[in-house]
Amino acid sequence: MRTGTSLSFVGLAVAATIALSGCSGAGDGSGGGDLKYEDSPLSAFTSALWGEMDQAKYDEQQVEVEKLVAACMKDEGFEYTPNTQNGSVVTMGSSDMEERETEEWVASNGYGMVQTQEEMEAQQEQAPEYVDPNQDYLSTLSESEVSAFYETLHGPGPSEEEMAAMEAGESYEYNWETGGCYGAAQHSTQDQGMEAYSDPKYQGLFEKMGAIYTTMQEDPKIKELERSWASCMADAGYSDFTMKQDAFTLISEAQNAIYETMEYDQETGEPLGDNTEALADLKQQEIDVALADFRCSEKLNYMQETLKAQFALETRFVEDNKAELDALLADYATKK
Repeated sequence: MRTGTSLSFVGLAVAATIALSGCSGAGDGSGGGDLKYEDSPLSAFTSALWGEMDQAKYDEQQVEVEKLVAACMKDEGFEYTPNTQNGSVVTMGSSDMEERETEEWVASNGYGMVQTQEEMEAQQEQAPEYVDPNQDYLSTLSESEVSAFYETLHGPGPSEEEMAAMEAGESYEYNWETGGCYGAAQHSTQDQGMEAYSDPKYQGLFEKMGAIYTTMQEDPKIKELERSWASCMADAGYSDFTMKQDAFTLISEAQNAIYETMEYDQETGEPLGDNTEALADLKQQEIDVALADFRCSEKLNYMQETLKAQFALETRFVEDNKAELDALLADYATKK
């Protein structure tokens, strides 16, 4: 447990709250205007709790993970060459987000979910060929030794009972202690603030924090905003939607339905068969729906109204849970 200088979450949140008090709420529905995601009173808390993550930090962390994995595997009697191709995460900068929140971007990309057959093939061609640095070593092992290698590396994995439960729709909770050398390495390199999530002392606090966003959906102003959005979308030809999330869900489910019927090359992972027409049609549907969504949201100042409701609930949460939040940060706040 980190017990260094105590940080006051309330002190961090006050600056965000003061900034909000003078906002007029003007702005377009694409996320512009006075309120920004980073103004969230709880974003001040999360930044203090586990710090800011960017691509450089992800890459640095992954190098450390691979070093620890190699040492762990050596202790268990195996050779292991650190795999720098593992765990790559591409973070999206603020400029990328701003571009995605323009009508021009939406008119070309929709929500940015669906890839046409041509786009997938181009992505496969541009992707560097994956080469497992441990493949030569693995080729010297027997089948049973290879199995032991991977079990040592990643742990035994879910049991048959757990697999059956997952197939039945039940959740599976990952435990790093049974995750082999990778589980141990990832656990030891994660930001200490992340450990707070598994601390029983703060489970109730995190549950109340999550309830903020459920509560927000019951806010009369949000309900009226969703009704106005649905009415606008109906005027645009989409009468089956009742809330903004429905538009995104429609495209997501249609995409999953196509992917479930697709077959892939076992070696390259490239899609087999001709899915050109189905994906092209869905891509156009995505653009049409997303454009209507964008224009209705802009007309209703949707994002600003939603952020105002969210920030009000977050501010109240901070005020009501001051002592516990201060204790949490004193225990787990990331040192700068």
